[in-house]
Amino acid sequence: MSNQKESGAPDPFLVWERPEPKKRPAPAPLSRDRIVRAAITLADAEGLAAVSLRKVAALLGSSPMRLYGYIDTKEELLDLMLDAAYGEMIAEGPFQGAWQDCLRTMAQRTREAVHRHAWLTELLSGRPLQGPNAMTYSEAALAALSDQPGFEDIAVTLQTLKTVTAYVVGALQDEASEHHAVQVSGMTKEEWQLATYPYLERMLATGRFPNIARIVKEVEHPSPAEEFERGLQIILDGVAARMNS
Repeated sequence: MSNQKESGAPDPFLVWERPEPKKRPAPAPLSRDRIVRAAITLADAEGLAAVSLRKVAALLGSSPMRLYGYIDTKEELLDLMLDAAYGEMIAEGPFQGAWQDCLRTMAQRTREAVHRHAWLTELLSGRPLQGPNAMTYSEAALAALSDQPGFEDIAVTLQTLKTVTAYVVGALQDEASEHHAVQVSGMTKEEWQLATYPYLERMLATGRFPNIARIVKEVEHPSPAEEFERGLQIILDGVAARMNS
């Protein structure tokens, strides 16, 4: 390990702590924040697959090579975009109320952020939350629960947050999958459902899927927002039951 790391100095390997290049006269002044904001604008308009350093540079009126002074790879750019989304959630204020209220607020903020930035569902899992905004958000969530009765054990608090987060990410990905199918088809949601229903009827008529058939016939299909809230309530009820056992 280098002396730099032993001394506690910032590790230049991490994009969060790497100094930006010195400012110099240029037709289009750059900063890491401007680059990230441009990437978010691009992703909002065209999807995450459209984000590249070349396209972001073009949006900023710059060259891709200039961006490399601020960001080494596209993966770093995606990490910064994710952290910026957490920054938006932090800006909405502290988590307040009973533990159920705090967890519901966290869940709803994430869902609202995904509705602002559809690409966020692709980044919410599989990436460590090491950015300053993500860590601030995690610290605020842990603090909001740690002050509540039943959450004196930090391990219980952490596991509760992980459980709720797993539900939220999974529910949002499920919600996005149907939206993606409709979007790719070029139809409205109603047109897509009408076009695919004959296939579903043929599959159910085989008798191989009796429980799916029951769902189609018996289950009321609420709005995505209602379905999200129902699932979240099941998770919160489970946490409450564990605390009262």
